Amino acid sequence: MLRDTKLPFTNMEGQMAKASSTEQAKTKPRARNARPKIERAALKLFIHEGIDAATTREIAEKAGVSEGALYRHYKGKDELALSLFMETHNRLGAMMAEALTGDGSLEEKVHAAVKAYCELADEDFLLFSFHLVSLNRFLPYDKRRDDDPVSITEKIIAGLMSEGHIPKGDPALKAAMALGVVMQSGQNKIYNRLPGPFSQHADAMCRAVMCVLKS
Repeated sequence: MLRDTKLPFTNMEGQMAKASSTEQAKTKPRARNARPKIERAALKLFIHEGIDAATTREIAEKAGVSEGALYRHYKGKDELALSLFMETHNRLGAMMAEALTGDGSLEEKVHAAVKAYCELADEDFLLFSFHLVSLNRFLPYDKRRDDDPVSITEKIIAGLMSEGHIPKGDPALKAAMALGVVMQSGQNKIYNRLPGPFSQHADAMCRAVMCVLKS
């Protein structure tokens, strides 16, 4: 799931928590299916308290498992946070590639991409929210690759320009503007400024993206 991404963090908590987690493991039975419980608990704490403020002890307590259970799956909260971010980031890359290289007109492809993005948000809004609010933290450490969402969008836009489907310009700038339509809308949804499921706004966002591409 993390591909070859190298963690930029040092596990400051890991050594400090080993002794206490060992003691907890002696008194607390090993939880079954601990990993999904840990991940959901971490998402809630990361969003509401922030990654820096949350601790492995808090995550374990909220998940109803021992701190040792967390360390059996992750080296610490930083690896856990990056894992959760990359899970959505990689899915977005695959989704964008599938939608924008499929059959149909340009507008149909854009609509498919926007609709898929919205459906991903509605499917697991907690994970989607964490990815969106964590972009500034984690993207600088994600090595640029051909299959990340931004690179895919830039490449497809460059192709559309060379084929004469949209006006020529800077593919990177147009990609940023097009992605900004859905990402800023996603931010507003997180802050309760957009009503209902995110998917109900797909048509309006699609029209906005088309205006950007044709400008």
